Amino acid sequence: MPKTKSVYTCRECGASFPKWSGQCPDCQAWNSLEEGVAEAGPVKGPKGRGNWTGVASAQVLSLADVQAEEATARLPSGLSELDRVLGGGWVPGSVVLLGGDPGIGKSTLLLQVQDALAAGHGSLYVTGEESAAQVAMRARRLNLDPARLDCLTETSLETVLATAAERRPAFMVVDSIQTLWTETLQSAPGAVAQVRECAARLVQFAKQTGCAVVLVGHVTKEGALAGPRVLEHMVDAVLYFESDSGSRYRLIRAVKNRFGAANELGVFAMTDKGLKPVGNPSAIFLSGQEEPAAGSCVLVTREGTRPMMVEVQALVSPSTLSNPRRVAVGIDGNRLAMLLAVMNRHAGIAIGDQDVFINVAGGIRVTETASDLAIALALQSSLREKPLSGKLVAFGEVGLSGELRPVYNGEERLREAAGQGFETALVPEANLKGVRARMTVRGCRRLTDALAMARE
Repeated sequence: MPKTKSVYTCRECGASFPKWSGQCPDCQAWNSLEEGVAEAGPVKGPKGRGNWTGVASAQVLSLADVQAEEATARLPSGLSELDRVLGGGWVPGSVVLLGGDPGIGKSTLLLQVQDALAAGHGSLYVTGEESAAQVAMRARRLNLDPARLDCLTETSLETVLATAAERRPAFMVVDSIQTLWTETLQSAPGAVAQVRECAARLVQFAKQTGCAVVLVGHVTKEGALAGPRVLEHMVDAVLYFESDSGSRYRLIRAVKNRFGAANELGVFAMTDKGLKPVGNPSAIFLSGQEEPAAGSCVLVTREGTRPMMVEVQALVSPSTLSNPRRVAVGIDGNRLAMLLAVMNRHAGIAIGDQDVFINVAGGIRVTETASDLAIALALQSSLREKPLSGKLVAFGEVGLSGELRPVYNGEERLREAAGQGFETALVPEANLKGVRARMTVRGCRRLTDALAMARE
């Protein structure tokens, strides 16, 4: 018997090495090398550098001769918010990777999608973590018809592909990719080599048959998808399921999408009958307080193609520590430190001896710089202990010299604010060009001007 050789594969970049080391030499990730069994190497090509004699050449096409066909025959998911994130529905032949924390509702969502597609298209739910009885219990709890839901309890990739090739489903769910294993590899299920090979075979099956495949992926304690990083590059779309602790609302964010807009956001409410789309997410992210509170400012942000209104809360209080605390939830902490420095230097607001806490209500995370002005207004309101107007919204980027820079899609943001009943908006002056909004819009050149207008 030949001696089995070990190989160490990086779960971040997929590079393989004959020896273990604490840091991956390729991607510099720490403690990411996992031991596996070395597989048979590929067949060597022609000897000699640049010698490609005997290798058939491929046909080269000009892009002008290629007819770009828009994927219009999408499969509706039955959930409007999910269709928004996907760009209009499931594209035949696409592979989507869905990740999220355990118990957040991934299986519930996909079972509802299978029920919606079962009426006009064949579907198959492949589960490697639950039994068929558990899936049936969930379907009955969600008031779905178990008679039209096909389930396969299997972890062998060859058996799954053979069954799918025989039944020819238009939609297939694999829950989860970490439980599948193939006979061509000797490593255990969930290993880097197994996950990568199983995903490649499923992608090939989807492209050849036109079946829309959804891969459910585990997440690490840091919130990233488990397995090799190359897995996200192999699929057509990567969706993340997010939720604030203790909240009944679920967010689905498209990190990557080859058939639609990236960073699109879908909002769902978890009920005893499953996930329900939320058509007006701005209403749930606003506090709904009858009286305005000090340190609160409404921001018009943008997630993908949708303008959304969220409440930015600030708390400034005297500190007893030598180094006052700076806590940011929902925004970048480095961005908060920069805003505090700009307010100190250009607006004369010195809060270096104060504890500063910033929170975006509703558990949403704002990554764009348009939140700078709303954060500054909320900080001033909390410091002066005077609430802003309950009908005021703001957005704008603050520069290091104290100027207000314009943000994109300003008119669309203002239309969303007017539709929610807000009457006044503080925006950068450059965003006033061509604006036709049913509200009072006040433009400001510098941060000091905006802070002065808010004090009026």
